[in-house]
Amino acid sequence: MLRYLTAGESHGQALVGILEGLPAGMPISREKMDEDLKRRQQGYGRGGRMAIETDRALVLSGLRGGLTLGSPLAFTIENRDYENWQQGMDPFEGDVTYRQVVHPRPGHADLPGALKYGFEDMRPILERSSARETAARVAVGSIARQLLAPFGIEAACHVISIGSEKMNGSTPPYEALKAAEDSPVRCIDDDAATAMMTAIDQAKKQGDSLGGVVEVQVKGLPVGLGSHVQWDRKLDARLAYALMSIQAVKGVEIGDGFQTAGQPGSQVHDEIYHDTQRGIYRKTNHAGGIEGGMSNGEILVVRCGVKPIPTLMQPLQTIDIRTKEPFEAVKERSDTCAVPAAAVVAELVTLFVVAQAFMETFGRDSFEEMKRCWKPCP
Repeated sequence: MLRYLTAGESHGQALVGILEGLPAGMPISREKMDEDLKRRQQGYGRGGRMAIETDRALVLSGLRGGLTLGSPLAFTIENRDYENWQQGMDPFEGDVTYRQVVHPRPGHADLPGALKYGFEDMRPILERSSARETAARVAVGSIARQLLAPFGIEAACHVISIGSEKMNGSTPPYEALKAAEDSPVRCIDDDAATAMMTAIDQAKKQGDSLGGVVEVQVKGLPVGLGSHVQWDRKLDARLAYALMSIQAVKGVEIGDGFQTAGQPGSQVHDEIYHDTQRGIYRKTNHAGGIEGGMSNGEILVVRCGVKPIPTLMQPLQTIDIRTKEPFEAVKERSDTCAVPAAAVVAELVTLFVVAQAFMETFGRDSFEEMKRCWKPCP
C-alpha cells in the first residue's frame, strides 16, 4: 500500500516526509522534486516567507544511486526561517513564552485546536496547521508523478477564478493548461489574469485576502482505478477526502459537479461511442473521468474551492482566549492570495491519490516488473 506521513512545524527546523510502498528500482530525480517545490512557491500575491525559503528536498533513506530500495523513503525540507525563530522553536530549549498567540483568527485552526488540546497559547496549533506543511505533500506528489509518468499518466493545473474575477469559457482542453506555467496567477486567460492581479493588489492595500477556484486535470488514466464495491475505495471519494485536507480548501467537485444538480440527465451523462481506431470513447466529459467511483478512461477533472486566507492585516474581531475580552485577531506574516500555489498543491495531492489507486491495481514489488506486466483495461 502506498502511504505517507508528514511532520514538522511552520517555523521549526524542517518538514519531514515518509513515503512507504514504492516499488524497488524506480528512478527518482531530485531535480524534478525541487522543480515542483519551486512551482508551489510561486504566484502573484505570495508573502515575505517565499523570499526567505528556497525549498529543496533532502532524501535520507529508501534511495541508493537514484533508485528506490523498496523500503520507506524519508526526506526533509529545511525551514530557513528557523534561524529567526530558534529562540521559541528549539525542540528542547525553546522559550514557550516566545511570541505567544492568544487572539485566535476567525476561520483558522487557532481556537478549536487550542480548546481541543488544552493550550492557552495557540502557537503550537498554528505552527502545525500552517499551509507550510503542504511543501512536504508536494514532494510526495512529485515522487508520485515520477511513478506514473512511464505509464503515460500526467497532470496539469490552472486557476479558474480569484475573488470575483474569473476566466471565460468552459473546461479547457488539457493541452491548453501548459500556458498556466507562464502566468503569475496560473491563469490561461490573459485578460482574466490581469484582472485577478488587480484584485489582489486592491485586497493587499485594504489589508484583506482573496480565495478562488483551481482545477486539476489528469491525462492518460486507464479504466478501472478505484472501485464501486466499497465506499472507501471509490476514486472520487478518495480524491475529495485528500483534496479537502489541503489547508483552506472548502469544496471539491469532480467534472461538472454542482452544475449537474440543476440539469436534466440528458445534458449530464456522457454518451458512449466506439470505433475501431479509438475504441470506446465519449464526445463529452461531464463526469470528469469518473463513473461509479472508477476512472472511465477520460481525462480526470477535479476542482477545489479555496477560501481567503484567515490572516488579515486589517484583523477581524475576536477575543483574548485567557480573559475572554474582545480583541483584534492576531496578525502573522502571510500571503494576500495563495490560490496559484494551492493549484500546484492540489495537482500533486491528486497525483498521489491516483498513484495510490494505480499501485493497488497494477503494483508489483519492483518497478521493472510493473512495466513488464503493465496492461491497462481495454
